[in-house]
Parts: sequence; C-alpha cells; structure tokens
Amino acid sequence: MRYAIEDPASESAAVLGCLVRPTASMATASPEVRALAVWGLLLDEIAKIGSTAESRRRNTLSAAFRVGEREWKSTLDDRFRQLGNLRGVFGDPPPTTTTPMHKAWRRAVSDKLAPCLARNLARLAVDGEAWRPYVEIARAASSEPRASGGRTPSGGAQPVFLERLLVAVEMRRRTAHRRLTVRNVVAREDGVGSYMARALTGWTGDLASIPVKAIFGCHVETSPGGQPGDPMVVDLRFPRTLRKGERHEFISLACEDDPDEERYWINVDVDHHGIAPGVVDEEGKVTGGLSISITFDDCVPEACWWYAEQTDYERLVRPSVGDRRLLEIRRGVVEHTFLGPCHPREEYGIAFRWPQA
Repeated sequence: MRYAIEDPASESAAVLGCLVRPTASMATASPEVRALAVWGLLLDEIAKIGSTAESRRRNTLSAAFRVGEREWKSTLDDRFRQLGNLRGVFGDPPPTTTTPMHKAWRRAVSDKLAPCLARNLARLAVDGEAWRPYVEIARAASSEPRASGGRTPSGGAQPVFLERLLVAVEMRRRTAHRRLTVRNVVAREDGVGSYMARALTGWTGDLASIPVKAIFGCHVETSPGGQPGDPMVVDLRFPRTLRKGERHEFISLACEDDPDEERYWINVDVDHHGIAPGVVDEEGKVTGGLSISITFDDCVPEACWWYAEQTDYERLVRPSVGDRRLLEIRRGVVEHTFLGPCHPREEYGIAFRWPQA
C-alpha cells in the first residue's frame, strides 16, 4: 500500500487504488502514515466481524491477512489448514479439506468486510483527521509484514524488523575493503535505542568482525565481547529511543583492517526479526527488502551466485550452468535483490569463485 501511494502509476496502485486513494484527505501525511491508516482500518474491521472469538469469518480473515498472535504459514491454503486445529471453529473432528475455510473467506469478504470498508472509506475520504485512530491501531499492532512467514526469532534476537537493507561492498583484490550498509528498521518493542552491528563478509576459518563507523542516523559505541578473545561489540546508537512500531533509517560503514584476508562470500546474518520481501520500483531503485551489490577492481571472480539458508559448505558449491542463482558480472559489479522475505536465524548473501592460479 505504501508503494501504491508513492507511485500512483504503478501496478500496485492499479490494484490497491480503491483502498489508498481515500487517504489523500490526509493532506500532510507521509506515504508511510497513509499506508498505516489503511492497514489500521482493515485491522479494526476484522476485529469487529463475528460475535465471538470462534467466529469462522473473523478467523479466516485473520488467517488471510496474517494478523493476530498466531504464527501463520506462507500460503493461503496452509494458513487455512492451520484453522482446522482451532478448537470449536470448524468442527471436531476438523475438516479434511480447506473447502469450509474458503467458503467462510468468500462470505466474510463479500458480506462483511467489503461493505464496511466501502462505508468507512467514503467517510474518511472527506475527513483527514478521522484517520488518526487507525494509524495508532496499526502501530499498536506492530503490523509490519512478517519476513519469517511465521518463523519465530531466537530469544536473543535484536528487537527490530528491517523493511529495507542495502549492502554495498567495495572489493580490493580479494578482500572486502569497504562495506556500506543502509538499514530501515521498525522497532518491535518499546525502548529500542541501538542496533548491534557486525560486518560478516566471508570465510576466514572463522566469521570475523570488522570495525564499523557511523555515517548517518547513528553514532558508534563499543564495548568488550562477552568472553576473552571475543570481538568488540559495536552498538550503532540512535538519536533517540524508538517506541514499538516506530521507524528509523541509519547508515554505517565497515572498513577491512587486514588487506590480505581472502573472501569467498558477502554475508548477511539475520539476527533480528527478519527482512521484508524485495521491492524494486520502475526506475530500478530498491525500496524494500535485502539487496547486495559488490564492486570488484581488476581482480574479478570467474563466477558469482546468490545463496539463501544454506550451510557454509553448500554456499561454496558453484551452481551448474543455467541455474537461476548464477549472477552476471557487469563492468565489475554484481548485485542481487532477494525477492522473498529473509527469515530470522538464517543467512543470505553472494558467493564467488576466484580464478585458479
């Protein structure tokens, strides 16, 4: 919805126009706030459908839109199968197919959700102030997309969700000399005041940390690691602490200390609540998700490929000719935007093979 507001000529705007156009009454609001307003309206209407928590229509809408506390799976059918496990909703024993769920979904949309939305959107289109409660509903629900598709972060995960993560690496020979990182984060709890940065660039017999500098929207504070021999902990401190649902953009730069350390991949470790699916606008600008670009000097790999959720050994295995993961090196630059969400507790990146001596 945010993209549809930002680019009225986009395909997203063509599909979602009936939802986002009424937010034009919020004359001074950003696209982000306007999108939150629509999402909050949807959440409010879904919560009002059905007289009890066992309502089939309310539960199918919650599954379809991935709302509530349940960890929903990725496909609609999978989520509707999950509804079969809800006691008292679709009978006991539960149905063997998702047909009852699909029927409830169609009735919920056509009989309840669509008419209520139409009435409210007509009212809100002429009163920009009336959107305010819905913005707060969306923020309170922490309603950003779940990059994990329901996968739970670890207990020690950083309490942020990344709407956008851009990683630009400058190679010097076979070393990752500089790594510029742009992060757009959303706080998952109140009181988030920093982001712990680690620049993990490749295999050195160990995953090595690299000194990090603040460029924009943060400043650096360092402290010793938890155990003797551990690398320094680098906190990128924000100008102020974030409340749950608040967003912040900041930029950091990592510079390699050891120019002789050969690298075999550029890696992103998802040690937080995940990364949104990739979004690229019509001009080629990455507006969401994880995107990695690598600029090589006169030492260029013989092959590059992207990897996702693989072991250290698997990511170093060069894909066969014609594999979709192989990447083209254009004028010394290789880049890839991950179209799917990036899950907590996983790693994503670009691997490469150097020419043999």
